[in-house]
Amino acid sequence: MPMRVVALLLPLMTAACAVSQAQEIPNPEIRSEVLTPELTLLFGGGGNIAVSHGADGLVVIDDDYVQMTPKLTAALEKFGKGPARYVVNTHWHFDHSGGNAALGKGGAVIVAHDNVRKRLASDQVIAAFKLKFPPSTPEALPVVTFADGLSLHLNGDTLTAVHVANAHTDGDVLVKWEKANILHTGDVFVRYGLPFIDLSSGGSIKGMIAGAERALALSDARTRIIPGHGEVASRADLVAYRDMLVGIRDRVANARAEGRTLAEIKAAKPAAAWDKDPKAHVRGDAFVEFVFATLDGPAAGQATAQKGKGELIPAPV
Repeated sequence: MPMRVVALLLPLMTAACAVSQAQEIPNPEIRSEVLTPELTLLFGGGGNIAVSHGADGLVVIDDDYVQMTPKLTAALEKFGKGPARYVVNTHWHFDHSGGNAALGKGGAVIVAHDNVRKRLASDQVIAAFKLKFPPSTPEALPVVTFADGLSLHLNGDTLTAVHVANAHTDGDVLVKWEKANILHTGDVFVRYGLPFIDLSSGGSIKGMIAGAERALALSDARTRIIPGHGEVASRADLVAYRDMLVGIRDRVANARAEGRTLAEIKAAKPAAAWDKDPKAHVRGDAFVEFVFATLDGPAAGQATAQKGKGELIPAPV
């Protein structure tokens, strides 16, 4: 979830609903990029949406903010295949699952990791930004869930969803079209610079690195990679991203092993080489905090997030 969106939302948060002020949510026109005759990428206001369209109907990967649903529905109608048959959520965040309710009401079978259903079905908090979310309505909940992975054999291809543990959240999946050789990573890989790690949802730097490694294992030099946010990438782009995560993790871990405090580590600017854009969604100090909090695993990060003292509020963007 881009932090620019969070910055817009913060003044508007209530305990009842984190996205009650629709006018503050990005609501652009949806643009499309054809990847194959049966697979199209849609860019909306939130996470990237991939649509498989063919004789078996529509299979949709992620479905944007709820405020984008009318535009998303209109975009899906242009494929002429009827309402979505399946929706796969790459994780629970509201910029990737906001269209669930409408598509679910329309007959779509929503598919996700077990933890996505658990989080959508209960009160949630993104502690870093003090965002609170009520449970989703029943029609927005995944009805098919899995622990490790599953495959859908539709539209002349095999779509395989693979869980990566405790990465951006605790419910992330990578989605691979085997024949098309296209991989959707959700927010395990993003192209807006340094990524957001949601500590309160079980995210961790170890999991982010492992997720990037798993994505690399699922790809080759010809694979086109759809990030959670940003333009289509290559395997080389993903390698550079993995190397960035490892480099910052190692610098933070080594400094902590030398006895340095978080404040001292931040002052040394270990993420400076990747923190050159003042308009970036995630700035270096914020990312260092995420890394430091999860060096000992996701449980340590969740404990830090639950303190509720604002230690992990990111630097202004």
